[in-house]
Amino acid sequence: MKVIGLTGGIGMGKSTAARALRRAGLPVFDADREVHRLQARGGAAVPAIAALVPDAVHEGCIDRGVLRAAAIASPEIFTALERIMHPMVRAAQRRFLRRARSRGARFAVLDIPLLFERGGWRACDTVVVVSAPPATQIRRIRHRRGMSESEALSLIARQMPDAEKRRGADVVIRTGLSRWHSLRQIRRMLVRLRETPP
Repeated sequence: MKVIGLTGGIGMGKSTAARALRRAGLPVFDADREVHRLQARGGAAVPAIAALVPDAVHEGCIDRGVLRAAAIASPEIFTALERIMHPMVRAAQRRFLRRARSRGARFAVLDIPLLFERGGWRACDTVVVVSAPPATQIRRIRHRRGMSESEALSLIARQMPDAEKRRGADVVIRTGLSRWHSLRQIRRMLVRLRETPP
């Protein structure tokens, strides 16, 4: 089984790429979705986050807006939050890959925002980076998350620069022109991958 790592900075269009790969029949592990599951009511991460940021917990689940504000305001909280979440997400990722192999999947996709930052690219046969122009990225973040420009820039600054991610990629999917243009690039990538001998 070939493992495809899918990554890109916040607001780059990675979710659109992941949906296209899922529609094409590839199993996709969504790290962000797993984070939401872990932080939902009864989630495994809730007790540790409650100890770290008590105000972020309401009726047994995480208020992501409060948690995000605390992480943006304090690098120490951001780092501690990563120490809580990453081992749990990695364990879920390993379970996903075992299931995909047991089902005979030819490809499996790891949709992970911090693929490079946490060394996850080493477990991948192909790394796909989704990239967009900076103005497009900022506009998407502000629109989807209801953030100010300064908050959006703060989030971007905490991530590996887009240019550095693109240098580490086997494939770059460029978004920002149109959905059709992005999907065409993904279809072409899938054709090449499927034509590659196992």
